[in-house]
Amino acid sequence: MVKISIVVPAFNEERLLGESLSQIKAAASSFQKVGWATELIVCDNNSTDRTAAIARAAGATVVFEPVNQIARARNSGAAAATGDWLVFVDADSHPGAGLFADVARAIQAGNCIAGGATVRLDEAHFLGGWVVRLWNFSSRALRLLAGSFIFCEAATFREIGGFSNEMFAAEELELSARLKKVAKERGKRLIILHRHPLVTSARKMKLYTLREHLRFLISALFNQRRAFGSRETAHLWYDGRR
Repeated sequence: MVKISIVVPAFNEERLLGESLSQIKAAASSFQKVGWATELIVCDNNSTDRTAAIARAAGATVVFEPVNQIARARNSGAAAATGDWLVFVDADSHPGAGLFADVARAIQAGNCIAGGATVRLDEAHFLGGWVVRLWNFSSRALRLLAGSFIFCEAATFREIGGFSNEMFAAEELELSARLKKVAKERGKRLIILHRHPLVTSARKMKLYTLREHLRFLISALFNQRRAFGSRETAHLWYDGRR
């Protein structure tokens, strides 16, 4: 019997976490329908609000990561997981039963070691809509994983060392490159599911100005190591706006 470990990294997510976990648990019925076991793990990434309490009330196993960094939070959650496959879902995102059913089918096919999904915003946003369209096209064409939803064979994830602790943003893109290399060596695939997009929050488009987004994008284009290499430069993920 296959076991699926669903890992949710969370930093000060008391506003959205409860609904996200409810949606995740409902969607997990797709795994149970094929006779698979599941576990739900929330990594409290040094939150100062009720994140951990909300996760426990939802029946999740809660682990703590003191260093405020998305990569470390995902890695700490994965370290506590006991499943054959890991499914990483962001705390502001809602996978549906259809998406989890597609994950199950991909795993059963036996020819992929990891995958992701296209995304759609939970509310209309003109600029955000265009950004998502561009991302979804690039994700499918180049097989790039969106950090908000990743599934991966647990043994392979651990073999390659998980997410890079050197990166405070875009760690999923670096992971994508390593997973594609391993998949090619083993004659397998990294796939991007698209029939049932992941619903994810549009909050960043509202919490940060266009100028802030452009400033970070320009910084990343000129110096990726600097832009992604510290909490201060990757402030769109770490300054606490929720």
